[in-house]
Amino acid sequence: MEFLGFTMDVATLTEGTFQLITRVILAILILVIGRWLAGKIVKVAYGIMNRSHLEATVASFLSRLLYGVLLIIVILAALSKVGLQTTSVVAILGGAALAVGLALKDQLSNFAAGILIVIFRPFVRGDYVQISSYTGTVTDITLINTHITTTNNHDVVIPNSDISTSAIVNYTSLPNRRVDITIGIGYDANIKEAKEVLLAVAKANPLAFTDPEPVVRVTNLGDNSVDLTLNVWTSNEDWWAMQCQLLEEFKIALDDNNIDIPFPQRKIHVSGLDSLVTKDATND
Repeated sequence: MEFLGFTMDVATLTEGTFQLITRVILAILILVIGRWLAGKIVKVAYGIMNRSHLEATVASFLSRLLYGVLLIIVILAALSKVGLQTTSVVAILGGAALAVGLALKDQLSNFAAGILIVIFRPFVRGDYVQISSYTGTVTDITLINTHITTTNNHDVVIPNSDISTSAIVNYTSLPNRRVDITIGIGYDANIKEAKEVLLAVAKANPLAFTDPEPVVRVTNLGDNSVDLTLNVWTSNEDWWAMQCQLLEEFKIALDDNNIDIPFPQRKIHVSGLDSLVTKDATND
């Protein structure tokens, strides 16, 4: 058979077309079935991670990563079935990934830091933390940034790369927490009596632990006061409430026992003031 001056073998053309159609159909089947299997595998893996009490952020990240890897394998298998050289496709994808990586190097830094956060878990959702100069409750952890809500309901978004290079104070990672309250009393006050008053108030508070029991110590001899510091333990949930209660109760108890909480005072000495007063009296 001739077509536009070219001799064509109908049998060969028919066979080649049939093979191509067969390969395309098989590739489509690989894509459909492979994607379905990938979803099932990821679902099973996610269920296993949940049953193992893995933190939700880590489980979600690992599931998405697994699905992406499986999907890439399925796509390469489908392209290989059609007859394309998968090595060249991998090379193209690698070059594209390098270009994207150079363009988004800051985001990739946040991404890498996010992976470290979800793996090593210095904090989880619900923890009360201090990161750099920000303090609040962790509400969301993504692979790019972390959200914390401050006590006045401000949503602070911190890039994960900044978190990886900052000191993190996690106030709620442990079940119990110590309240430290410093009260100043006058130098003419009875230190022993003041300590007994503070201890009695602390021990009477229902939120305070008895083991370890509250302790009061003299921690500073200031310019205007003798500073007494109370250390008392409570649960994390009751820390703020007990601190506020004790501050109010200390003021009332010290007033009831006539123990003053002094305010800053200064004595000013003027040289030659006596002679000036005497001179003014003589002139009068």
